[in-house]
Amino acid sequence: MEYALVIFHDEAGELSPAELDEHPRHRAWLDEVQRRGAFAGGQRLRPGRVGRTVRARSGAILVSDGPFIEAREQVGGFVLLRCADLDEATELAALHPFAELGTIEVRPVWTR
Repeated sequence: MEYALVIFHDEAGELSPAELDEHPRHRAWLDEVQRRGAFAGGQRLRPGRVGRTVRARSGAILVSDGPFIEAREQVGGFVLLRCADLDEATELAALHPFAELGTIEVRPVWTR
């Protein structure tokens, strides 16, 4: 089954892509996920302040520059895992270095 790890963290302390790639704990986590054959994809997201929110209400399109919510933690990225069950996905989420810095939501993905 596939699970999405939605990673929330404080954008103020954000690492650059190069810094994250060289971060020893992140590399070790990714190596473990790949060793298990669980990695199915994922991407980091640019900060919420450079994005937009879009809503369609009663025929009107409402566009706002980001971030949509004023909060310390923002969605910073996601990882897609293929795991035997929710317990394994939770175990891998707990090993992710951002579990100590922010919050990781583990959600099953709808499949057809």
